[in-house]
This record gives sequence, structure tokens and C-alpha cells, in this order.
Amino acid sequence: MQTFSDSSFTADPVQALRQRGFALLAPAALATVADVSRSDLDVLRPSWNDLPPDSHLRDGGAYRFRRHACFIQDLDARDPAVSLQPVPHRAHWQPTSYNALHGGIKRWFEPVMPTVTAAAGWQALIVRLGELFAQVSSQPRWFIEAHQFRIDTASGVGRPTPEGAHRDGVDFVAVILVDRHAVRGGETRVFDADGPHGIRFVMEQPWTAVLLADARVIHETTPIQPDAPGGYRDTLVLTYRAGGFQAP
Repeated sequence: MQTFSDSSFTADPVQALRQRGFALLAPAALATVADVSRSDLDVLRPSWNDLPPDSHLRDGGAYRFRRHACFIQDLDARDPAVSLQPVPHRAHWQPTSYNALHGGIKRWFEPVMPTVTAAAGWQALIVRLGELFAQVSSQPRWFIEAHQFRIDTASGVGRPTPEGAHRDGVDFVAVILVDRHAVRGGETRVFDADGPHGIRFVMEQPWTAVLLADARVIHETTPIQPDAPGGYRDTLVLTYRAGGFQAP
């Protein structure tokens, strides 16, 4: 498996997604893709301090906190200002074939706060990534789920992906680091779904992102451990699916 180096950052994410199924973006590159400033993104970071506990963890842990929201992006909309529309709050659902640990059940999470979903940086990030993914796979609309995650180490080990290496059952995934504090570990690993090749790296800087063509790669993030009291790792995970939301 290839380890990370500065050359692993992707100059052309569309080409990288077409050729190898993933793209790794430095913070400045993500801001460029979203056509926003870093300050537009940084204004979102405090909202990760107000995430309720995830009550659905089947491993008995108490290390995960999250909020959830869903949107439909109309890629043919003439007015970009109305291309992204929220949908009524709904449960998150995955089949067991994609999530053996938490699949097959409706998981209700508290919604993302309205002040967050109305923020210019939030909307630009979701819309521009949707437009980028549409360059890889042309679609009339995306059904998008947004997940704010905090994994903390108050009880010791925190597991960003307790289900292990997995796919999400969507077309594209964006995993975006929002913050990490006083932790070690949290190595992201991306593997070919049907081959031996992969890459591993630790996202250190806020707004580093990995973009995934979900049918082509499997991904996971290793557990984190505390380096000091109050350690945590915050991420924003966005999934884009054609044809509708996953549902029973």
C-alpha cells in the first residue's frame, strides 16, 4: 500500500476520480473547488461543538456525536441559487450489504442546525462538489446526505469507522477533515474495491478532503487515541447518489 507524500495531493480531481477512483485535496484546493475563502469554511467549525451523541452505536461505544441533513441538487437548474434544496428531515438508512454493523435499521439523528445549512460556505461546498462529481458521472440531480461527526477520546479509543473498511452504497463520497485536537491515529485508508492497490494517509490540516468514487474503492479510518485530555477528530461526510436516497 502506498503511503502519503506531498505528491499524493491531486492537481486534477476529476481526472483522478476517473482514473483511480479517488482524489486527495489540500485545504487550499478544496476552497478553490468550492469557490469560497477559508474563512467561509472556518465559520462552520464551531458548530461541531454542539453535536448530540450517536445513540445507534452497536459496539457499545459512546465516542461518536453527529448531526444529519439531506438535500436534492438539481444540476440542470438555471439559477444556481436554487439548485440545492433541503428535504424534510429523514432517517439515515443503509442495507447490511454496505454496513454490516449498522445496516438494515432506520437511524434518526438530530438535524444539522439551520444556521449551518444557511451558511454560504456550507452551501457552496455541497453545490460545487456536486458539480465536480457530475463531471465524472453526468446526472440530472444528486440526492445528498450530509453528516457532521465528532469522534472523541474521553473514554479512550474512538472509532471513526466502527463498521471497518466499507463502501457507502452511493455514487460519490467526500470525507472532509474539519478539525483534530490532541489525538494520534486516524489514518485514512483507501483500497481498490477489486484489487490490491491502495493509499494510506493522515489528514492533519482542517479542510483536507478525500473524494471517493464509491463503486470503485473501499475506505476506512483507523481508531484514534488521546494524546491529552479532550482529544477529538471532527469530519464532514457528504454522500452523493443518483436515483434517490437509500431506503428500505
